[in-house]
Amino acid sequence: MGEKYSVEIPEDVYKKIEGRIEGAGFDSVSDYVTYVLREVLASLEEEEEEQVFSEEEEEKVKERLRALGYID
Repeated sequence: MGEKYSVEIPEDVYKKIEGRIEGAGFDSVSDYVTYVLREVLASLEEEEEEQVFSEEEEEKVKERLRALGYID
């Protein structure tokens, strides 16, 4: 699985996570945090892949459509 690194989180966040993982199938706070971070990163990667045009490209398309009279 590769090298592991430590990340510091506030105690109150740690305690909240401890409460959430009870009976949820996670062996530790670290396992839960790793799971959540992987899910967030996967979601962000999906969003990036879904973006068909950059903002600059989208603006150029809008300008062309305005020039052709299709949008105001």
